Amino acid sequence: MIDLAARFAEQLEQVWPAGEDPGSRLGLAVSGGPDSLALLLLAHAIIPGRFEVATIDHGLRRESTDECAMVERVCAERGIPCEVLKVIVPQGNVQAKARNARYHALGRWAERQYLTAIATAHHADDQAETLLMRLNRGSGVAGLAGVRATGVTSLTPLPVVRPLLTFRRAELAEVVAASGLVAVQDPSNADDRFDRARIRKELAHCDWLDPIALAESAAHLADADAALTFYANTTWRKGVQVTDDEVVVPILSLREIALRVVGRAIGHFGGDPRGQDLARLVARLEAGEGGNVAGVLATVEGGHWVFRREPARRTG
Repeated sequence: MIDLAARFAEQLEQVWPAGEDPGSRLGLAVSGGPDSLALLLLAHAIIPGRFEVATIDHGLRRESTDECAMVERVCAERGIPCEVLKVIVPQGNVQAKARNARYHALGRWAERQYLTAIATAHHADDQAETLLMRLNRGSGVAGLAGVRATGVTSLTPLPVVRPLLTFRRAELAEVVAASGLVAVQDPSNADDRFDRARIRKELAHCDWLDPIALAESAAHLADADAALTFYANTTWRKGVQVTDDEVVVPILSLREIALRVVGRAIGHFGGDPRGQDLARLVARLEAGEGGNVAGVLATVEGGHWVFRREPARRTG
């Protein structure tokens, strides 16, 4: 535990520079699972009194209320401020909608409590699983990019820090076991209906695969994604004409830049296309053809790609 705590202190110092200020406080997202419980215990060992905990009740499982109560109890026993945040998850892609609701709630909570960042318990095995899962789906650079040790998201105004990215899942389980606590076990983690659960089982038996190295590759891809996004933003700022009625984009020869710029053009009109649909539209535009995605019509006019709202369909 001492070695793990020292490693945690080193990683936390790197991802949370605001922590140099003794008055700065950190927010921890804790579900009660083994990973986030380990995050709580390590933070309590290294920065006692300088963090608060939030636990999310998504209302998606009957056990969620009891799990939040367990987190509250663990915090109360250690004198750690804890708040249960109840969220409503809209219909649709449940995992994605739950994630968005969770980060929105965490952001509001952290601002209200005057915290300087939100810490989550993502670790090396998470990164490796995500990379393999998305490779198997044929994802592009953006999809393959791992989460960053420090990052920002449109879902919360505060930075999100991940001080456990160099830790293995088994190491975090050791931290929890040493404390005598019993972590919550999410049944979906062992449900073969989910890609991540199947990959997790396979990865556990592949001793020739190194999750730490895979996580490093995911981090390199995140750097590449950031560079491509910067270039795409520069292209948008300098070369794209935007009005309320249309977006005019110069024909782009680099596919990764085109995907980002076209996605932003569609988003200008409120569209949110799936990755595959966006890729198909870009391919059609590159071939000199038009198309429509997410309520947006795209045409090729001269040396430009032009995007407008799709005309309302006539009825009757």
